[in-house]
Amino acid sequence: MTLLLAGDIGGTKTILRLVESGENSALKTLYEESYRSGDFPDLVPIVQKFLAAANSSTPAKACFAIAGPVVNNTAKLTNLAWFLDTARLCQQLNIPAVSLINDFAAVGYGIFGLTKQDLLTLQTGKHQSDAPMAVIGAGTGLGQGFLIKQGHQYQVFPSEGGHADFAPRNELEFQLLKYLLNRHDIQRVSVERVVSGLGITSIYQFLRDRQIDSENPEIAQIIRTWEQEAGRAEKTADPGAAIGSAALAKSDRLSEQTIQLFIEIYGAEAGNLALKLLPYGGLYIAGGIAPKILPLMEDGSFMLNFTQKGRMRSLLEEIPVHIILNQQVGLIGAALSAARL
Repeated sequence: MTLLLAGDIGGTKTILRLVESGENSALKTLYEESYRSGDFPDLVPIVQKFLAAANSSTPAKACFAIAGPVVNNTAKLTNLAWFLDTARLCQQLNIPAVSLINDFAAVGYGIFGLTKQDLLTLQTGKHQSDAPMAVIGAGTGLGQGFLIKQGHQYQVFPSEGGHADFAPRNELEFQLLKYLLNRHDIQRVSVERVVSGLGITSIYQFLRDRQIDSENPEIAQIIRTWEQEAGRAEKTADPGAAIGSAALAKSDRLSEQTIQLFIEIYGAEAGNLALKLLPYGGLYIAGGIAPKILPLMEDGSFMLNFTQKGRMRSLLEEIPVHIILNQQVGLIGAALSAARL
């Protein structure tokens, strides 16, 4: 039995999980706790507090999934003034082996710890056991990554594909591109600016300003509050969530149109990733947004836009496509990655 420590480290919260690795690489959760990241000056005191609360001995291995790039075993969190270094963490925590991985790479590893109940299949396709796998996930941003089989195991590779250019395909999407360029006075629009929580709000503003439909007063107030809080570190309004909920409830036509356009562009971008990798091992949709609008993701428009690639349509129809329902997939992946150290 090996004691492992897994962490999902974000600018807002840090989740730690103590895991026991047994025979056949089975993982058993012993203790888990969540902390407000901003309440601590560094990761070390959080881990120390966690292990004391768990009444645990020192883990043999640890892996922390970081919301930001990991370069040469170091990481600076995107929205937090922490600088993490594996050598320092090993020394100060007295853990023999410590690894830092990108949070989306952790999602990739986490796929192998999921059950059938953790997935919703949008397209069965024709699974190939040795083929590449791909992960895409809209949430705060747009994560993308891929997995390649090396020997008996898959190696996970993070990507910054979410920062590639947004590629409009029709007149409405071209108008959206022009709107975003003008509104933000920028030279280019990344796909992440459209396919993300922020993107949902941007699409809503675009449709609102084009006077596609009248606004729901409640949604309008949430949007105004959010616009007034621009630049603040913490906001009291979450328009993306409100728009998604209204679309699901069919209580606001403008919100319905917003989510419809969001899903179409999301499906098209997932298809772009699939064309580049041909992930016949499966394309997995992660992130916090898809599970919250699940019925709308299932209605067919996502997959229609995923496969709408001209002569390549038949290839994309053979790729298995799954939505990850388990929101702790990154924590699962960090534990599995720790076990491999």
